[in-house]
This record gives sequence, structure tokens and C-alpha cells, in this order.
Amino acid sequence: MTSVIKVNLPQQSYEIAISPGSLDRLGEQMSSLKLGKKVLLVSNPTIFKHYGARAIASLKTAGFEVANSILPAGERYKNLNSIQKLYDAALENRLERSSTIVALGGGVIGDMAGFAAATWLRGINVVQVPTTLLAMVDSAIGGKTGVNHPQGKNLIGAFHQPRLVLIDPEVLKTLPVREFRAGMAEVIKYGVIWDAELFAQMEASKHLNQLRYIKPELIDAILTCSCQAKADVVSKDEKEAGLRAILNYGHTIGHAVESLTGYRVVNHGEAVGIGMVAAGQIAVELGMWQKEDTERQNALIQKASLPTQLPSGLDIAAIVDALQLDKKVKAGKVRFVLPTQIGVVTVTDEVPAETIRQVLQGM
Repeated sequence: MTSVIKVNLPQQSYEIAISPGSLDRLGEQMSSLKLGKKVLLVSNPTIFKHYGARAIASLKTAGFEVANSILPAGERYKNLNSIQKLYDAALENRLERSSTIVALGGGVIGDMAGFAAATWLRGINVVQVPTTLLAMVDSAIGGKTGVNHPQGKNLIGAFHQPRLVLIDPEVLKTLPVREFRAGMAEVIKYGVIWDAELFAQMEASKHLNQLRYIKPELIDAILTCSCQAKADVVSKDEKEAGLRAILNYGHTIGHAVESLTGYRVVNHGEAVGIGMVAAGQIAVELGMWQKEDTERQNALIQKASLPTQLPSGLDIAAIVDALQLDKKVKAGKVRFVLPTQIGVVTVTDEVPAETIRQVLQGM
């Protein structure tokens, strides 16, 4: 399977290239973009051990001068201290405005590398080479970059579109099972908000919780349909002025759960799974969504072995308070993405706090 999906933007359109074995063609693909010769490869120790040598060899064969910066793995390191390390590496290797930062890793690496690229010399090139399912279908596409503040997720950031997103499905073979499941949360999200056919394909699959149990044709569909959905939405609304907010389905409560548990109890995908269950139930309580549809959604979440209950000991009042720090808050009102049917959602700020509390208490 080889697919090329275009993200059409007014200033800088780019391609999402999905192809097995494409990691070894990274340098060749970048050469066609007429970039400067200096490259800073950003990764974490685990990913670099698996794929760093191949990526660097490909870049050097294509004539690039390559340095690397290895950051610790984990959401709790997605902060300004890590960005400082990237700035130091950029300075030490004399990156110029024509230079490129290559993000080789999952969503955390992609977000940080993208933010460093957005802010170094007021903006240099970034190429995303996602190695997790979550990054492939979501975070590597669309130009959202940033880091966490101690009191909230992704509060510090910038929009900075990549020059290329290169997806090699073969790297998923080394992805830990828990991380694969985390990515499935974002895929289920696309089924609920945009693509009823993808949702139906996942319903028809016996397994969703491990790569080895899922038919190759479904993996192909998951990657192409999810990337196409993200590209369609971003092309229509690059800076989240309206439509793009729907991509945050499940994230409003999910982000609050992540930050309140110190990014150590649940990972991003697990938090989104919990957030989708909550959002679906809120939609049912408000008479916007049918109960059988939320049951279908929750069945998919469970099929992917994702949590549907809040972590034990989490204070409901603290979650409700944390929602006020969500980036979608407008005039003090929390905006929720809520489904009205499979494949269709709406954004509303008319969700009573009491409804939120009741739903969370039921979880």
C-alpha cells in the first residue's frame, strides 16, 4: 500500500506519504523539497535505538549534514526544559533558516520538535516521521505544536505546518501494545466525528487491541481514512477558527484527566477514550444522541482495550475546575464537541455543569 494525501493550505501545502519501507527513503523524499543541508534529528532513546541509524543513513546518503538530539521519553518531559535542550542543539549545530528539524518518534517528540522549529530563528522547516499509531493518524498532521504547562496540557504552543509527513507502517511492529491501543482511540474518534464507514469497518473487525490480530487491509484503511479525515478538516480550518475544533472530541475531559493525574496514570489515548465515553453520555443526557449509538461507540473503545472509567480517586470537582483551563473555553464557557449521529458532531457551550458532574459521577 502506498498513499499520498495532500493537505491543501493557502500558504504551505504538503503531503502525507504513507508507504511501507519509506523510512529508508527519508533523505530522498526530503531532497525533492529543496531544503537546506543541515538537519537536526530529534528522537527519544527507544525510538532512536530502533530507527535512528536507518534515518540518519538515508539522510546522509541524500547529502544532508545530520546532528541529533535525544530527549527522554514520556509526556511528563513535554515541557520548556526539553525545548531548551533542542535550542542548545540548534545553536551548537548552527541551524539556519533553511535548516530542518526532523521529528522521529511519537506525539510527544513531534509536538516538541515542531515547537522548537516554530520558534527557532522565528521558524525553520520541520519534517514529521511519526512512529506511533497516534502520531501517524493525528498529532503529526496539522501543524499543532507545543508543550505542557504544569497546570494544563498543550497550553504553550504554536501552529507550524510540516514540510512533509512520512509514514512507514512497518515501524508499528515495534510499537508496544499499550501505545497501539492509545492510537486506536484517535482512530475511533475519526469514526465518530467524520467517517461512519470507517466506524463500521472497525465494528466488523473481531479485534482492535493488537496490531497482529488486525487484518492488513483494515490497518491500511485506518491509516488512509484517518489521515484523509485530518487533512480534510485542517485544509478547511488550519488555525481552529471553527470546524477544526471537532478534532478535540473526547479531549476536553481527557486532557483534564491527564493533567490531574500528572501524566503518569493514563496515556493520551486512554484519556481520550475516557473523554469520548463522557462526551457521548453528555450528548445522550442532553437529548442530542441516541443511547444505542453511545453503546456502539463504547463497545469499540472496549474492543480496543481502552478504559471507559475514570481513574480511581480522581476528584470530580477538580475535573470540572480543570475544564476552565481548556483551550476551547470562550468567554468563560467550556465548549464541548458532542455527537449527534455516527460520523457527525457539533460544538456547543450549552452544557450545564450539573450534567457534566452527573456523567462523571456515573463513571
